[in-house]
Amino acid sequence: MSRWLWISWAVALCMMGARVACAAETPPVADHLASAGMVAQLALDGPIGPAAAEYFDDASKHAVADGAVAIVLRLDTPGGLSDSMRQIITGMLACKVPVLVYVAPGGARAASAGTYILYAGQIAAMAPATHVGAATPVSLSGSTPMPFPKIGDQPGSAEKSPAPAPSDENGDTESHKILNDSIAYIRSLAQLRERNVEWAEQAVRGAATLTASEAAEQHVIDFVATDVSDLLARADGRKVQLGDRKVSLQLKGVSVRDYPPNARSRFLAIITNPTIAYLLLLAGVVGLFLEATHPGVLLPGIAGGICLLVGLYALQLLPVNYAGLALMALGIGLLAAEAVTSSGALGIGGVIAFVVGSVMLMNTGVPGYGVNLGVIAGIAVCAAGLLALIVRLVLRARHARPFIGDDALLNEVAELLEPIAAGGEAWASVHGERWRVRCESALPVGARARIVRRHGLLLWVAPA
Repeated sequence: MSRWLWISWAVALCMMGARVACAAETPPVADHLASAGMVAQLALDGPIGPAAAEYFDDASKHAVADGAVAIVLRLDTPGGLSDSMRQIITGMLACKVPVLVYVAPGGARAASAGTYILYAGQIAAMAPATHVGAATPVSLSGSTPMPFPKIGDQPGSAEKSPAPAPSDENGDTESHKILNDSIAYIRSLAQLRERNVEWAEQAVRGAATLTASEAAEQHVIDFVATDVSDLLARADGRKVQLGDRKVSLQLKGVSVRDYPPNARSRFLAIITNPTIAYLLLLAGVVGLFLEATHPGVLLPGIAGGICLLVGLYALQLLPVNYAGLALMALGIGLLAAEAVTSSGALGIGGVIAFVVGSVMLMNTGVPGYGVNLGVIAGIAVCAAGLLALIVRLVLRARHARPFIGDDALLNEVAELLEPIAAGGEAWASVHGERWRVRCESALPVGARARIVRRHGLLLWVAPA
């Protein structure tokens, strides 16, 4: 028994020794990325928002799980929301493989939030005829002032001179906080990737922009690439920082696999479009109003409830101005009251409140996050036209002669079906109906008489 035990120990020691020897001969994975493998390609087109952030998180994790050795993040954005931008950058910095940010195709841009994302990539590249910059933050309550002097005006001011204290002339304290936080954030990204720190600050402080070739000359990006194949060829062999270690990119011969957004991300992208969210909100209100005025129909109420809940969910993900939302609610309430009272003044006030609230709803200055003014104008014109139609119908109804009741019978003409003696009664036809009539004068059969009053089922008539 002891003999077999010694043999087992010997075999185990030999296997451990062989494993250690193999590990010593193989270069560390941390210092080298194998050339065999796959590169994942993600695309961020349009405004940076919750849908874009969720798409990047989900697609990057799937790419790493599928064995991707790098991620190419193709970028074309006018900017977007700060929170979503920071979520994407946090995912990039925590990613287990290098992220190559590529502004493409020709004519694309990495503006505002896109500038930060470009700086965060281990490799930053741009296609010809693209541009980057204009990264000044925008407050949700309006545009943020740019109070500080440009870098070129005072050389070294970004490194040596402290920022001026907030004052009435230089903007409010909150604007300074937002601006200084954004400057510190992009400077930290530039220092991490060893890129042009001064221009990064100027892109935030003074909304500076650069073309692709200018960005390469000023070391804002690593190089200009014509397409993804050229990007991988130029990036091959470069050493980049991945977490706390340096790795060498080996990207020759790798295949490129696209990772499009999944169904959830596409749905989120649709409903978080400000115009779509706005229309969903209106559809929900109209549906519930129709259900309230026509109980039992069910379909408008069910569809309206779904649209309203989806619209409210989208609004809580977007930079909503709640004063604008309150004005919209007031306008809808006034229009509903106008449908009941028909005063005219309530309807006019409702249209004005609704239009002003719609314009204010997402008029935040954040690129790509404003409701289409054409949609607002179209809905406002339709609401005004409907209001004018209601007022016209009300006025016509007020001036029209009555069609029911005693007033409707007065001065109508009755045709006698039989002769009538003075002070007597006979049968007459009124609008095809047989009525008993009384007249103070004698009239022959077929004579026409004018109705002067009614008493129960008896009509008093006079010669026409």
